[in-house]
Amino acid sequence: MVKFSMDAEILRNQARKLWREQLRPLLIVALIVFAARSSFADWNTVPTGSMKPTILEGDRIFVNKLAYDLKVPFTTLHLAEWSAPHRGDIVVFYSPKNGTRLVKRTVGLPGDTVELRHEQLIINGEAVAYKPITEELLRDVTAIDRAISHYASEQLPGRPHLVADIPAVRAMRNFGPYRVPDGCYFMMGDNRDDSFDSRYFGAVKRNRIVGRATAVVASLDSNHYWRPRWDRFFSPLDHSSP
Repeated sequence: MVKFSMDAEILRNQARKLWREQLRPLLIVALIVFAARSSFADWNTVPTGSMKPTILEGDRIFVNKLAYDLKVPFTTLHLAEWSAPHRGDIVVFYSPKNGTRLVKRTVGLPGDTVELRHEQLIINGEAVAYKPITEELLRDVTAIDRAISHYASEQLPGRPHLVADIPAVRAMRNFGPYRVPDGCYFMMGDNRDDSFDSRYFGAVKRNRIVGRATAVVASLDSNHYWRPRWDRFFSPLDHSSP
């Protein structure tokens, strides 16, 4: 009985030592790291082609969570706000439809009127212009995608960028006019015919926006056994748009 009591005490002492010297420091470090990711910066893996050709399937993008505000760690509660999404910003947000974390481009600002007519974007009654692009800008896009899609540079005011459409698929090519409510933003994918965006679930409230996507951190090609696309590593988004 005495031996059993001594063994139990030894085990308790060893458990306390393990907690004090190894587990507790690791837990503190993990808490700091995850809190930093929650409030300051994060990365987001993109599994779909809704932002092609700007972002490809398998890209892991860097998300600046301090671009617009500071949030309470692990929540969407705002402690302070110092900016707001600009037209053309690529942002990460929680879908109003089902809470899924999405990556789209900010097209309409609060108070804007957004329309789409036969794939042409119209903002506040002004048709956005489109320009042709060079094949070099599509170097990372697969041959199949290049064959079935049309690509152009959309001259969004202040932020020209690449867009795509897929003529052979059914899509919402006409939309609006729609006035963006106060405190909300209208989001669209660059791959206009393959994007579930504000045309379907409406404008996104400011407090649902996580941060601004600024660069591709890493990229793996799922069509070739997850081979790294080295030229996309640490590359800024929209860096080569005309």
